[in-house]
Amino acid sequence: METMVCPMGGGATRLYSTLSQTLSSTGSPLPLPPAHQPANTNLDPDFCQEQTGSPVCPPDPVELLRQCQEALRDRPPRFHRKLIHLSDGDGAPSSPIRVMQWNILAQALGEGLDSFVQCPLEALSWSRRKYLILEEILTYRPHILCLQEVDHYYDTFQPVLAGLGYSSHFCPKPWSPCLDVEGNNGPDGCALFFDQSRFELLDSVNIRLSAMRIPTNQVAVVTTLRCRTTGRCLCVAVTHLKARSGWEWLRSAQGSDLLRHLQNLVQKHAGGPAGDTNTDIPLLICGDFNAVPTEEVYRRFSTSPLGLDSAYKKLSQDGLTEPEYTTWKIRPTGECCSTLDYIWYSRDTLRVDAVLDMPTEEEIGPNRLPSFSYPSDHLSLVCDFSFKEKD
Repeated sequence: METMVCPMGGGATRLYSTLSQTLSSTGSPLPLPPAHQPANTNLDPDFCQEQTGSPVCPPDPVELLRQCQEALRDRPPRFHRKLIHLSDGDGAPSSPIRVMQWNILAQALGEGLDSFVQCPLEALSWSRRKYLILEEILTYRPHILCLQEVDHYYDTFQPVLAGLGYSSHFCPKPWSPCLDVEGNNGPDGCALFFDQSRFELLDSVNIRLSAMRIPTNQVAVVTTLRCRTTGRCLCVAVTHLKARSGWEWLRSAQGSDLLRHLQNLVQKHAGGPAGDTNTDIPLLICGDFNAVPTEEVYRRFSTSPLGLDSAYKKLSQDGLTEPEYTTWKIRPTGECCSTLDYIWYSRDTLRVDAVLDMPTEEEIGPNRLPSFSYPSDHLSLVCDFSFKEKD
């Protein structure tokens, strides 16, 4: 089955915004947006200043974290989450790779369409949320950062994180619901960042996921990296599957499309015969799957011939159970507490060394997420991985 691929780094433009609103009403399919940065991007003045034509950001992550904490000094305390270190055998971790998966909540959706009835409007303002989001990222300092619902890529996340040494790729949704919100900042999409001091880029491709050959509104970014410490290669994907109940069949088809693409890519880069697991590149697949563990798409990933396992099962007593929740919110339709977010990894070639635990119900509070303490309705997932020794 053919996968539609779009160029790297597609951006939001006002022209595209206008086009999408015009064409979406006629039902005409839209191509992915053009692969260049919008000319009219205004860099966030709190973090970036234009100097001789290029964005200059605070280069020191400790200083930037302090800046975020100073801006948030009147907020309630942060969640106290512990990194749980695992003794999985196979020797001590040499130099673990820290991975963060997070649906950060698109600003236009948080303020416009998602209707978090218990969350005060001030807590949803971008002037607060941007500091909370950056504080979370800077607290854990991942080598690989996979984000969904990113609608402030060009004005905030790309320039700020580039100033801290991250390279990145962004793929917007073709028909982002953000574009229906007045005063939006362009379409939301998936973004993948990696620490350039730790990894060298080999390849990156943006995919528009299909279901039974029909292009959908969901996307993925797939990046192949070489670890500068070990010389080993790693293929990382970030995706965000279709939301809402009733769309289980579509999520399953989208997941199958992504798995097929990854299988082809791994075989191409490995250079060995198809199915030769000794030459397979380890995979990390991060995403908001919008699917609970009993759904078909979860089973497809857990039984895939790619040999994948879900890292957050390591938090459970038996090592077989996902967390009780990765998202907890209250909408007009009621309370939603469920596990929708995952970090999948190649169990034969990668080892999970540590997993960040979940905040308690008491910490999250009666009004749930988002809140003055936490900027998204989804909790970040953070894991430390290391390469298993080759036989």
